[in-house]
Amino acid sequence: MVDEKDRFYSRLSMIPGVRPLPSVGDWILLHVEHPAELARRVNRKLAPGTMSVPRQIPGAVRIQVGDPRSNEQMLRALRELVA
Repeated sequence: MVDEKDRFYSRLSMIPGVRPLPSVGDWILLHVEHPAELARRVNRKLAPGTMSVPRQIPGAVRIQVGDPRSNEQMLRALRELVA
């Protein structure tokens, strides 16, 4: 799982408008513009609860590291919705 998290983190950092923040566990924090709007759109596109907005961290959303297939779905959604 660590290798997949590193791969996913690296791929996230290549998306313009998305800045992954140092994270622990199976979750990654992303600094983005309009976090509530992005989370709403991602959750509508993929599945409810896929992305959350932590109240204590302004300008951030939180996503869980999954299997390679679900991570690729998230990457595609972010590329489309952040553009």
